[in-house]
Amino acid sequence: MWYLLNKFLKRFIDVVLCSVALILLIPVWLIIAIAIKCDSKGPVLFAQDRRTKNGRIFKMYKFRSMVVNAESMGAGLFNYENDPRVTKVGRFLRNTSLDELPQLWNVIKGDLSLVGPRPCVSYELGDFDTLNKKYKKRFEARGGITGLAQVKGRNENSWDEKVTYDNMYIDEFKKQGVWLDIKILVGTVVRVFKKEDIYEEKKIESMSDAEAAKLAEEEIIRIAHLPDEKEAQSIEVMN
Repeated sequence: MWYLLNKFLKRFIDVVLCSVALILLIPVWLIIAIAIKCDSKGPVLFAQDRRTKNGRIFKMYKFRSMVVNAESMGAGLFNYENDPRVTKVGRFLRNTSLDELPQLWNVIKGDLSLVGPRPCVSYELGDFDTLNKKYKKRFEARGGITGLAQVKGRNENSWDEKVTYDNMYIDEFKKQGVWLDIKILVGTVVRVFKKEDIYEEKKIESMSDAEAAKLAEEEIIRIAHLPDEKEAQSIEVMN
C-alpha cells in the first residue's frame, strides 16, 4: 500500500510541477528558440530514440545544442570538453542544463519522470534482450530527467557506476518514496549551479575524441552483457 501510494504521488507531482513549469517558462522557451536559430542552421529541438521503463523506446526531446547530424560525427554519443560539434549557444545550454527543458513534455506524456534512471539511447547498451540482470534492473522504473546517479557524480561516473546508483534508487524508492525524489531534485539543482561533471572524461587523453568514444562504447556494451554472477559460476563449473 505504501509503495502504491508513493507511485501515485510521484506521478501526481510529475504532472503538476511540469505543467506549471511549462507555462511559466514560455518566455524562456521563446528566447532559447530564437538564440538557437540565430546561432546555427537546423531545428530548435533535437529528438532522439531513448529507452524507458521495460525497455520501451520513445522520442526524447532537447533543445538542440550541437550541429545537425552531430551523432554521426566525431565522438558520436559522447561529449568531451571542447567538443567542436557543440554550438556557442549550445555550450551555454549544456552548462546550465537548459537544453533539458523540453523533457518536461516527455514527463507529462508519461515517457519520463522527474526522477529516475537516466534513459539511455536506444542502441547505447547494445541488444536490450540480452542485457544481464544488473543492467536490466534499471529498466524496472520509468526513466528520469535526473536521478541518483546524476547527483552522485553525473559524467564523472562510469556507466557501470551509474547503473549501480540507478538500481540503488529503485530499491530505496520502495523504502523512502517521494521523499527520496525530493532530495534528489534538490541535489540536482545544487549540481547545476556548481556546473560539475558536465563533460565525459577520456580513458586515454592522447586519443582523439572519435577513438576514445569507440573504446568507451565497446567497453560499455561488453560490461552490460557480462554473464550474471550465478551464470558465470555455472559456466566455470561446466568448464
